[in-house]
Amino acid sequence: MTLRITTLPNGFRIITEDMPRLKSASVGIWVTAGGRHERAEQNGIAHFLEHMAFKGTERRSALQIAEEIEDVGGYINAYTSKEMTAYYARVLSADVALALDVISDIVLNPVFDPKEIEVERHVILQEIGQALDTPDDIIFDWLQEVSYPDQPFGRTILGPAERVAAFTREDLVGFVKEHYGPDQMILSAAGGVDHDAVVAQATEIFGHLAPVGAPTVETAVFGGGERREVKTLEQVHFALSFEAPGYRHPDVYTAQVYATAMGGGMSSRLFQKIREERGLCYSIFAQSGAYEDTGSITIYAGTSEDEIADLTELTLDELRRAAEDMSDAEVNRARAQLKAGLLMGLESPSSRAERNARLLAIWGRVPDVEEAVAKIDAVSTADVRRYAGELARSKAALAIYGPVADAPGLEAIRQRLDA
Repeated sequence: MTLRITTLPNGFRIITEDMPRLKSASVGIWVTAGGRHERAEQNGIAHFLEHMAFKGTERRSALQIAEEIEDVGGYINAYTSKEMTAYYARVLSADVALALDVISDIVLNPVFDPKEIEVERHVILQEIGQALDTPDDIIFDWLQEVSYPDQPFGRTILGPAERVAAFTREDLVGFVKEHYGPDQMILSAAGGVDHDAVVAQATEIFGHLAPVGAPTVETAVFGGGERREVKTLEQVHFALSFEAPGYRHPDVYTAQVYATAMGGGMSSRLFQKIREERGLCYSIFAQSGAYEDTGSITIYAGTSEDEIADLTELTLDELRRAAEDMSDAEVNRARAQLKAGLLMGLESPSSRAERNARLLAIWGRVPDVEEAVAKIDAVSTADVRRYAGELARSKAALAIYGPVADAPGLEAIRQRLDA
């Protein structure tokens, strides 16, 4: 496989990875404009803009955008995250130029028709309403808010309904001018792709654009706190988080191994102890996420009102115990899971294109897969035990939803972890 990177004079970066024998390719544009780049009055606009990109350009109607990709059997989509917005397509290799033409068109030339803005506003308000009606979805937004209170990193991607209801065409245009410069974009393609052809086309499309400069980013500060929402539901939804390393921190792989060992699969500690041995829940997991300057270890479970106290206590006991008796077998298994997940994902051109764009944005280069595997392998049992001890003593955030009037609160959680 051949990885090649070209940077145009205006800062626009192009990265391709040719995957021999593949007849398809994934092509996308990643923009460093996500939820954390919004000011308070803009909260939700990055996501709104992502929706509007598909509602028509100067050259294509909304229907034509969909038809041109689907007429060749392709797929087009987008997403907004905390740190990026991505627009991408999966097509056959012969249609890479078409995919890039369509994607660049929706990124650079949206018309923001007032009628379409109102239609999509209603769609997003429905999306917000759906999230509010989905307990195991909305609880993570609440957890983020109490983890990072009163700062961009803690705000939801969707934004509050009242803010979304007030966005104007001028707001959308202003956000594009502020963030959608060539120096804040990465074009990433993987699969059956020709680097030189992609560069030539991208130069014609993006080469004349003026850079906008790096966005201002407020440093994320984990505060910790609690949100408790009482509602008549069948289950209590419990989410607990601790700050974890950002992706440049030397402990980032230790945190991933720890989270996987604790709740990354059916053999994990929390799954075995709480679901398999005690039958206290159907779903329980732990996961690790990393960002520019922070990260999080998150634990989620759903259980009954009568059993939330037992579930919470057992979870906390396992968190404390990990610092003392995390075994070599558990760490070896977690490392194997992480490596397998990484390597299996790289068999997909879409996963490769996304990984390459993300790593190029972080490091200015794409580290070899072997480098990541080596760092996972370098995590020892002693590292995981040390990290587990530090985590148990650190600040925590709690979001809990459902029949939770008598459920343990953050103060009780802190006391049990410190016991």
